[in-house]
Amino acid sequence: MTDASYDQPGVWRKVSALYHRFLCIILAISILILIVPVTLQVFARFLPFLPHWIWTEEMARLLFVWTIMIGAIVGVRESKHFEVDMWPLLSAKPNAALRLVARAGIGIIAFVFLWMGVEFTEFAWYRISELAELPLWIIHIAWPIAGLSWLLFLGEQAYDDIRILSGKSA
Repeated sequence: MTDASYDQPGVWRKVSALYHRFLCIILAISILILIVPVTLQVFARFLPFLPHWIWTEEMARLLFVWTIMIGAIVGVRESKHFEVDMWPLLSAKPNAALRLVARAGIGIIAFVFLWMGVEFTEFAWYRISELAELPLWIIHIAWPIAGLSWLLFLGEQAYDDIRILSGKSA
């Protein structure tokens, strides 16, 4: 392959960008929806004419977990969530090497989320929540999805860093 072929984003980059955009949209929607059950819970405590719905607590918990996990996925994709700037400004190759080390650490965490998240989801597969009777796997599956998504986005970023280290442009 020539360097000119890297100027055009490949299928993987297009799918990754589309998945990222989808996640951003879902994140915004989940935050907007999260406002409803939380607001109902708050107002129901202080306004006697509002009923105390039991589904609002579990719906808020489900949306809160998913919002956190999707936000973490987006944060890894945008390299904003797990990175801390503690090194002085370096040239491109040392910067790429430091990013690879950081990405390896995040990759270990991502693998744990994926591996243990599958077990976590299997544990909840036939269980339901007590109040709203929601299947618990809907909440638990957020962990392996986050781990897999982190690994996919980290692979793309590590590829760019390796290209920089090898002397090719990212």
